[in-house]
Amino acid sequence: MAETAVKPSRRGTVAWPGELAARYVARGYWEGRSLGQHLADAARRTPDAVCLVDGSTRMTYRELLARADGAATRLAALGLRPDDRVVVQLPNRWEHVVTTVACLRLGVLPVWALPQHRERELSGLVAHTQARAVVVPDVYRDFDHQAMAHRIVAESPYAAHVVVAGDDVRPGSLSLAELCAPAADPGTSAAELDAAAPSGDAVAMLILSGGTTGVPKLIPRTHNDLTYMVKRAVQLCRFGPDSRYLAVLPLGHGFPNTGPGVLGTLLAGGRVVVAPSTTPEVALGLIEREEVTATSVVPAIVQRWLRHLEEYPGTDVGSLRLLQVGAARLDPAVAGLIGPAFGCTLQQVFGMAEGLLCMTRLDDPPEVVHHTQGRPVCPDDEIRIVDERGVPVPVGQPGVLLTQGPYTLRGYYDTPEHDRHVFVDGWYRTGDVVRRTPEGNLVVVGREKDVVNRGGEKIHAEEIENVARGLDDVEQAAAVAMPDPELGERVCLVVVLRPGGAVALADVRSAMLAAGMARFKLPERLVEVDELPVTPLGKVDKKALRAYVAATAAAA
Repeated sequence: MAETAVKPSRRGTVAWPGELAARYVARGYWEGRSLGQHLADAARRTPDAVCLVDGSTRMTYRELLARADGAATRLAALGLRPDDRVVVQLPNRWEHVVTTVACLRLGVLPVWALPQHRERELSGLVAHTQARAVVVPDVYRDFDHQAMAHRIVAESPYAAHVVVAGDDVRPGSLSLAELCAPAADPGTSAAELDAAAPSGDAVAMLILSGGTTGVPKLIPRTHNDLTYMVKRAVQLCRFGPDSRYLAVLPLGHGFPNTGPGVLGTLLAGGRVVVAPSTTPEVALGLIEREEVTATSVVPAIVQRWLRHLEEYPGTDVGSLRLLQVGAARLDPAVAGLIGPAFGCTLQQVFGMAEGLLCMTRLDDPPEVVHHTQGRPVCPDDEIRIVDERGVPVPVGQPGVLLTQGPYTLRGYYDTPEHDRHVFVDGWYRTGDVVRRTPEGNLVVVGREKDVVNRGGEKIHAEEIENVARGLDDVEQAAAVAMPDPELGERVCLVVVLRPGGAVALADVRSAMLAAGMARFKLPERLVEVDELPVTPLGKVDKKALRAYVAATAAAA
């Protein structure tokens, strides 16, 4: 049982300076209302329209609001109050959407986790957020999430509830299906939640940073800033009541939720179709059956879909009007294939959970859409591109991207020491190396930070290295990205062994799994060297290692 008081989320956040906040209000970016209120307004405009499809489940806006308000009321009956936190670890299913809307209606902060996360990651999230409850599937892909959640909650001084999606709801757990049942008196529940809606400047949710390590970095998004960003994406992507969005990427990510994604589709009065898999057979089949008009994917997925369309030309994807690609760099050659194959508009998206969202526009010429990652969505998104000394670089030259604006964080949640290294006079240092074209579009060149981007999943090298160095025969270890035509990057572990030592890739992978790490972080190649290259300052030269790994892979 939770006995320790949870501290308010505002104590861990950094507010926008008063003059900037006043500007954002004056220019209409911040409306002063909760995202839950905006979603309720959209639901009431077209109550009988179907808004959510998941297999045989077809939910109208009236039912969505009744279920979300029912879940919000029951969470309150469990003792959860506005500003409490709930970790939500669910695969793609309708309950993810309803639970998120319920939290936004009540003012409870959802914290989205990925189904691949294991005890190490999830326990870190629960501890850092001081979560009151954890929402998990019973068993998913042969892993018992329910048992893991109970172990984590038992060790937490804050968490008191394990809420389970699925048929196997065991003693001590609460049923998510029952939690998400329609409110007994929808009118009364709605009126009570409307009256107690959070303010626009309250924190709406905590989102995981793409560079999360063992101690998660969390991004506090307010109702004001998140609502603006999603609504602006809706405008630029021309979403409306006739939009049918396929949520195919994991709903634990921001991209399929807010870019404009699920939440944008609901705000626009459209329909969300939940895909349980990214495989072309499932996803393209849903596009055909549900007449999907838009979806968002990463490059690895779109390449598989392109191969499928080439092999099975009878698949009808004629309803698709917009295909967004983001989270990793898209090869211009692949970009050129998308329009002819799908008969739709390609939009490149470069964004981050921390805020800044860039998009190519729907009427941009092919040279912009195929070769850039677009430009910021807001006139008040400020951009600086600097060299390693912090000096701005000329247009066209690569440098590190710094940004600030009406929906970009001013500090991570409750990590002041880390913030001192990441924020420069309020500007967020993204760690992305970009160059800007004369027209203002950005081209992503790489990453300043030591992170592997495996198909959109960010993996911090230090996590892998710490485990590898714990093996008896490993003296030194360095994890680096190796190029991959499908995922963009995969993890390669380079090791120096102790004299007479031996280690296999399987040894490292087993040790990481035993440490409770997610499978997507496992290295996929092991290279033994006599010594690691170092920089003049004595640090491991990751740039040289990446070049060596790429060269040896090409020669193999």
